[in-house]
Amino acid sequence: MIIRLLQRDEIPLIWQIDRREVIHNIYHLRDGELVLVPEFFDMKGWPPAEAKHYTPILMDCFDRGGTFWGAFEDGKLVGTAILESKWIGSKCDTLQLKFLHVSRGQRKQGLGTKLFQLAVEHARSLGAKKLYISATPSENTINYYMRLGCVLATEIDSELFALEPEDIHLEYLIP
Repeated sequence: MIIRLLQRDEIPLIWQIDRREVIHNIYHLRDGELVLVPEFFDMKGWPPAEAKHYTPILMDCFDRGGTFWGAFEDGKLVGTAILESKWIGSKCDTLQLKFLHVSRGQRKQGLGTKLFQLAVEHARSLGAKKLYISATPSENTINYYMRLGCVLATEIDSELFALEPEDIHLEYLIP
């Protein structure tokens, strides 16, 4: 496994990541509390229009100075973490973890945690006090972030919430 910074022309490789997952439960935020609700989804991969919609957004992020890490196995991209460069929060001390995905076959082996830690270390070096994560509400995803030490965001970013109101908005306090 080789983890390195991605170049701009490699951004479309992100859609090679095997996003398949069977989801049995999702979280909802109700009255400030996470509530786990049974909902079944068989994610067969990226939604059909995802690449077309998100590639320009990711290119803009890269052009603004976002940091993109890629994990390669046998020359194929199997994981990525993307740290946005735009400061957010009322104190402008927070950076968004824009993307963290690991291919199905490489999950639960520490790769996601390694990518997360790279983003944390880089954010710390830039002076960030927090990471902001707008997370898919699946049980596996939210439980994963909670195990890493993430908590419900104390300050919701209105722009990010408007883009993904069904997501669970989390933060990670950078030690």
